[in-house]
Amino acid sequence: MTYQEFENIVTRLLGSMDSLARERFAAMDTLYRDWNSKINVISRKDMDGLYEHHVLHSLAIAVYLKESLPQEYEVWRNGGVTVLDVGTGGGFPGIPLAVFFPKAQFTLCDSVGKKTIVAGAVSKALNLDNVQIVNARAESLPQKYDYVVSRAVASLTDFYPWVKDLYTGRILYLRGGDIATEIGELAARFKLKTAGIGVWPVFGALSGEYFDEKWLVDIKK
Repeated sequence: MTYQEFENIVTRLLGSMDSLARERFAAMDTLYRDWNSKINVISRKDMDGLYEHHVLHSLAIAVYLKESLPQEYEVWRNGGVTVLDVGTGGGFPGIPLAVFFPKAQFTLCDSVGKKTIVAGAVSKALNLDNVQIVNARAESLPQKYDYVVSRAVASLTDFYPWVKDLYTGRILYLRGGDIATEIGELAARFKLKTAGIGVWPVFGALSGEYFDEKWLVDIKK
């Protein structure tokens, strides 16, 4: 997927972006290629899939908010929310979301130092003043956030204990595979009401083989 193809999809689903957002998204290809040659955070054979597999997939969270939670989407757009990205790796989904929601405040957390080096360097090069990078385990963080976001860093039953005390609003978790089984195990183990867990098919909004059986799990506090 080229940058222009990516921009066309984002415009169709989320509306036109301002020039600064377009410049930042367009710059990601060069930035990630450069940094990935030094510190491998994206499979090198997958670099040509950067916009589809990483940037667009990250923005599925924005599409979900707009389609399913329009009032909360407007709050993200207008500022006043804090978002924790757990297991951010090289900055996904946090950096694309921070570009699209420049008035929201993002903390990107990863326990692997070399990954936070890349995320920090990319966010600095993009002049994202709404991004903070933290090299730590999520469960060691001292504060709460309005939202937790993440992209398939672990099974739900492993992930939830790391963040269950860190959010006041929702967990928005991008995950693939047999999500119904994972949700059942999560609800049983932690005595969660399944009515408070929503599942949204990413492949319903984003077409292409890559998005087949990819889901967004919404766990409301």
